[in-house]
Amino acid sequence: MKTLCLKGRVSSGKGEGTDFVTLPWARRQIEEKLGFRPYSGTLNIKLDEKSTKMKKALMSVKGAEISPAPGYCRGRIFEASIMKVMCAVVLPEVLGYPEDVIEVISSANLRERLHLVDGSRVEVKVTF
Repeated sequence: MKTLCLKGRVSSGKGEGTDFVTLPWARRQIEEKLGFRPYSGTLNIKLDEKSTKMKKALMSVKGAEISPAPGYCRGRIFEASIMKVMCAVVLPEVLGYPEDVIEVISSANLRERLHLVDGSRVEVKVTF
């Protein structure tokens, strides 16, 4: 198993991650593949330049696939951790999705649990 450390800053998203993790078919697959019920929201991380390049390499790794319902996009998830809290990185396969952003899901509200605010520096350890 390999570990990739992605670094960046917490940033506010558009709320689309919340929409995704609350979809019944997405929630079911996340639970089956990761073993936890996701909190109804994502933590957006704007990656630094080096980590953006590493994310591109991660895009070529298989990961666990989230098969969409008709009309939705496909995505992949990877087990990860932030400050020793288990989580997962979601890579949506959406045309035009920012290459310098990752979305992180967990069973907990990561902002509250880890006392994070926009601009907080974080390191996400992704395993694959």
